[in-house]
Amino acid sequence: MLDRRALYATSFVRAVTTSLVGVLLGVYLARLNVAGVGFGVVVSSGLAGAAVAAVVATLAGDRLGRRRVLVALTVLSMAGTIAFALSSTPLALAAAAFVGMVNGMGKDRGAALILEQAALPSTTTAAKRTEVIAWYTMLQDIGHAAGAALAGLPALLATTTGLHGAAPHRAMLLGCAGAGLFSLAFYARLGGVVDAQRSRESAPLTANSRSILTKISALFAVDSLAGGFLTTAMLSYFFFERFGVAEGVIGALFFGARLMNAISHLGAAWLAKRIGLVNTMVFTHIPSSVLLVTVAFAPSFEVAAVLFLLREGLVEMDVPTRQSYVLAVVQPEERTFASGVTNLVRLAAWAVAPAFAGALMNDTSMYLPLVIGAGMKIGYDLLLWRAFRAVRPPEESAAA
Repeated sequence: MLDRRALYATSFVRAVTTSLVGVLLGVYLARLNVAGVGFGVVVSSGLAGAAVAAVVATLAGDRLGRRRVLVALTVLSMAGTIAFALSSTPLALAAAAFVGMVNGMGKDRGAALILEQAALPSTTTAAKRTEVIAWYTMLQDIGHAAGAALAGLPALLATTTGLHGAAPHRAMLLGCAGAGLFSLAFYARLGGVVDAQRSRESAPLTANSRSILTKISALFAVDSLAGGFLTTAMLSYFFFERFGVAEGVIGALFFGARLMNAISHLGAAWLAKRIGLVNTMVFTHIPSSVLLVTVAFAPSFEVAAVLFLLREGLVEMDVPTRQSYVLAVVQPEERTFASGVTNLVRLAAWAVAPAFAGALMNDTSMYLPLVIGAGMKIGYDLLLWRAFRAVRPPEESAAA
C-alpha cells in the first residue's frame, strides 16, 4: 500500500510538470520565433528522446531494477529541461528537448510510466487491477489539470516582475526541472514491491503474448500517429493562432480538459465492469474523435472550447482500460516488457507526426491536423474492436 501511494505521488508530480510544459511549449516557441517545420522538429525531438528512454526502460528496466532506472530517468529529465530553458536556437532547443524528454503531448506517457504501470498490479488483486490503474490515471490527469492551470503564471510574472518576452516561460521551465526533486524523494521511499514479479531476462514472452502484443502494438501505433497530430503543444498553438486567445485562457481551457479526463477514468472503470475493457475502449473513443472534427471548424473560440471539453470527457476513457487490458493478457513477469512495447510504439509514432503537422499548420489549413488525427483514430477504433473483442482478460473470462 505504501509503494502504491508513492507511485501515485510520483505520477502526480510528473503529470503536473508534463502538462505545464505541454501547454507552455507552443507559446514559448512562438515567443522565440520558432514556427513551422522548426516548431515541429523541436516537438518531435522531445518525443524522440522519450521514445529512446522507453526503449531502455522496456529492455533493461527489469534487469537494472525499476527503482534505479526511475531515479536515473528523473535526473536526466531535470538536466535536459534546464538546458531547454536556457536555449534559444532551434538546434539547441531540439537537442535539449531530446535529452530532457520534453513532452509536447502535455500528457505523461514516458519511460517512468512504463515502469510504474508494470509495478502497480503487484500492489493489488486481479479483480481490483483496473480500479487501481484508474485511480493512478485519474491522479495523473488531476496533475495534468493542475499543470494546465499553472500555465497562466508566465503572464502574471510578466506583469508583476521585470521578466518579459520568453523570460517568464524560462522561469517556469526551470521550476518544472526543480520539481523533479520531489519525485526523487518519493522514489527513495519505495519498498520491494516495485521490483516484484520482474524478469531478469531480456524480452521474455510466451508465444500467445507475442501474438497479442504484435497485433495490439501495431494498432496502438496507428492511434498514436494520429495523436501526434493532436499534441497539447499543437492544440495550444491552434487556439493561440486561430482565435487569438491569451495563454492564460488556453491554460484554463486545458485545466478544464484535464479535469474532464480525470473524472472519466473512474467512469471508465465502472463501465468496463459492465461491458468489458475492449468495448469501453472503442465505444467511448469514436464519439470523441467526431467531436474533435467539430472543434476544427468551430466558428468561435467559445464554441470550440465547449466542443473540446466534451471531447476531453470521452477521449481518455480508453487509457486506464487499455493499460489494464495489456497488463492482464500477459504473464506477470512479462508486464514491464508489455507495458514498455505498447508505450514505446505510441511514443515513436507521436515523435513522427508533429513535424508533418507543423508543416500543415498555416493560415488557411490550421484545421488539417485535427481532421487527419480524428479520422485516423476512428479507423484505429474499428480495427481494435474487430481484432480483440473476443480476447478477454482473466476477470471477464471468469465472469463469462
